[in-house]
Amino acid sequence: MKKGPKNSILLFYFTNRSPISAVKMPDVEFFVNLGDWPLEKRKSSQDVHPIFSWCGSNDSKDIVMPTYDLTDSVLETMGRVSLDMMSVQANTGPPWEEKNTTAIWRGRDSRKERLELVKMSRKFPEIIDAAFTNFFFFKHDESLYGPIVKHISFFDFFKYKYQINIDGTVAAYRLPYLLAGNSLVLKQDSIYYEHFYNELQPWTHYVPFKNDLSDLMEKLQWAKDHDEEAKNIAKAGQEFARNNLMGDHIFCYYFKLFQEYAKLQVSDPKVRDGMEKVVQPEDDLFPCNCHRKKVKEEL
Repeated sequence: MKKGPKNSILLFYFTNRSPISAVKMPDVEFFVNLGDWPLEKRKSSQDVHPIFSWCGSNDSKDIVMPTYDLTDSVLETMGRVSLDMMSVQANTGPPWEEKNTTAIWRGRDSRKERLELVKMSRKFPEIIDAAFTNFFFFKHDESLYGPIVKHISFFDFFKYKYQINIDGTVAAYRLPYLLAGNSLVLKQDSIYYEHFYNELQPWTHYVPFKNDLSDLMEKLQWAKDHDEEAKNIAKAGQEFARNNLMGDHIFCYYFKLFQEYAKLQVSDPKVRDGMEKVVQPEDDLFPCNCHRKKVKEEL
């Protein structure tokens, strides 16, 4: 593993000589962007660099992989008390008919549209419950945005029927969890996307609203006037998350991603100066009790 300038990029080197029980990984090396913003501009006149990023955009060429948040939640599932897709499945709140009909949002001030959302909430508190948990990017004017509020448990979000998903610095990485809950997701139109967005369908898995929030109130009213349709969209979003974003899906996505990327490499990966070996757990510490003895090529 080789650190890039200011620790912004890492070069990873994986070898199939590591003790992996489930699959045989090809030798592969790649760069990972540790920042939120995708780096490889689509219209760049310079040579293209194959950079793996957590998030993509309409004007970038980065290779998008599951976010660090989702990946970490998968790795830590059942290992600690944490927000993960399995935990959300067990904490989806009351039945649809008993949920609070106010739309909810919490977060920090990482985008101007979030400022507008909170101002909208203060104007229509019976429709939207939106508040800031922290200020970092903008000046905190309490007369406009109200006081900073305490964090609430993410599972308490699902006491509400409507979940507002709005970009932060890039895509809001909470979307997988919001989809997994038994609530209707209203998602802001955005140039940013995560690895699974291509499979999401507006009006099937979520209700879209314009980037500037100009039709958000209209979409919320639509949801209230079409409760059964809204319920079905919420259910479809939940089924999508269960069928595409659980731990096994994330592991398989990484495996296929690295497998396909390895086929495109034009030179053999090498252990370079300055790299650090990541020690793997010993088999006797994590014994494999699997009845299969052969290495699987596919997941």
